Amino acid sequence: MGWKTLDDMDLAGKRVLVRVDINVPVEDGRVTDTTRIDRIVPTIKDIVAGGGLPILLAHFGRPKGKHVPEMSLRVILPALEAALGQDVTFIERPDVDALKALPAGSVVLVENTRFAAGEEANDPDMAKFLASLGAIYCNDAFSAAHRAHASTTGVAQLLPSCAGRLMQAELSALESALSTPQRPVGAVVGGAKVSTKIALLENLVGRLDLLVIGGGMANTFLAAQGAQLGASLQEPDFIDTAKSIMARAAEAGCRILLPVDGLVARDFKAGAAHEVIALGPDTVLDADQMVLDAGPESVKAVTAAFADLKTLIWNGPLGAFEIAPFDQATNAAAADAARQTKAGTLISVAGGGDTVAALNQAGAADDFTYISTAGGAFLEWMEGKELPGVAALNQ
Repeated sequence: MGWKTLDDMDLAGKRVLVRVDINVPVEDGRVTDTTRIDRIVPTIKDIVAGGGLPILLAHFGRPKGKHVPEMSLRVILPALEAALGQDVTFIERPDVDALKALPAGSVVLVENTRFAAGEEANDPDMAKFLASLGAIYCNDAFSAAHRAHASTTGVAQLLPSCAGRLMQAELSALESALSTPQRPVGAVVGGAKVSTKIALLENLVGRLDLLVIGGGMANTFLAAQGAQLGASLQEPDFIDTAKSIMARAAEAGCRILLPVDGLVARDFKAGAAHEVIALGPDTVLDADQMVLDAGPESVKAVTAAFADLKTLIWNGPLGAFEIAPFDQATNAAAADAARQTKAGTLISVAGGGDTVAALNQAGAADDFTYISTAGGAFLEWMEGKELPGVAALNQ
């Protein structure tokens, strides 16, 4: 790990620029989910306790370099103050003299960084302006680390920099899961389409002992083996890609586990009439039949495979988890991974896309070792890409 943490920095009397992600859902002027806000509290409190003045930099929505009143961070202020248990000073355009005048123990929230055109362009002048406001830069927004913006990479190259507590936990969890895992290591990769996860799959098969493929993307792999799956979600244009990934996995010694049975229906709706059908190369479904979830034998195979693992990475559901009864495989497999994690026999790290929602719905999220809310950054890390925000901390 080439990056520093708050423990490596002398914070006393220093203004600390803290890049955070508080891009939270808001309805009728009120924050409806404070998860991202709650997760940055330890970093802010540790900076204040160390004698530093945290100056929070964040984006909200996609204003594309223009001042959009509906995307002002001012709407976040009440939820942030409630989470911290103290007042927060909101500043539209900060200047050093105003910051110097604040009393010890203050916390500052700066207006939406994306109101400035230089933010997403990583403009050197904006990076210099931000750097002039503080003495230390702390990145606590792993979820924005795949963006080379002025507040994520530009300023990091101009000031002594470190990872905040959330970034530190995220990087440590991901490095332990993928870079230096306890083996055997496996992954669940689900979701709708192979096309959106080609780079992810190609990177993982060379690193894993087991790859469980579920959701709609499993249909494309089954089709690549010869299955005719009727109206099931599948991507004929990526059958050759699926074959290539299976060949690479075989060469690398990575076992791919596909569904051996599935819940098949003719209607995509909650409570739809369905039946369990064996799945394999010889499967032929009617033109209007759809595989909407992995079946009970598939779940047995998955949980049996989990029992042999030391580390598990999870990205994506095993079926159409949003509607019952096609949430059964995701719920059962997630519950088993959570049980093994709680028993201390498995390290489990999950994140990206619908994963957090699926694990929460399954009641399994709290028992996973680590749940990432980073979305795109989590996926790019798993794809083996260098994240600009992380790379900047290493410089």
